[in-house]
Amino acid sequence: MVVENILEDLGAGLVGPATSVGQAIELVEAGGFGGALLDVSLGGERIDAVADALADRGIPFIFTTGHGADALPDAHRDRPILTKPFSDEDLAEALRRHVLDR
Repeated sequence: MVVENILEDLGAGLVGPATSVGQAIELVEAGGFGGALLDVSLGGERIDAVADALADRGIPFIFTTGHGADALPDAHRDRPILTKPFSDEDLAEALRRHVLDR
């Protein structure tokens, strides 16, 4: 809910959240959004396929993880990352910098 409040404060809407990789892929395929926050693991599944789908569509995204850059998919190690735990201010700044101002 905190993320949702921050998005609303920034004037952005919310699609999701997805609780599985399959559900996230469905959201990507449906489109209608301009960026994403991706946890490296959704329900115990790696998020690699979702990152690939977003990248193929040119949709910017930010990884969130408590495991650092080593947990990112190899093909996306250059993507922005928010290391958990992160502050509300860190989240808002990352969204402004990498998603909302694109």
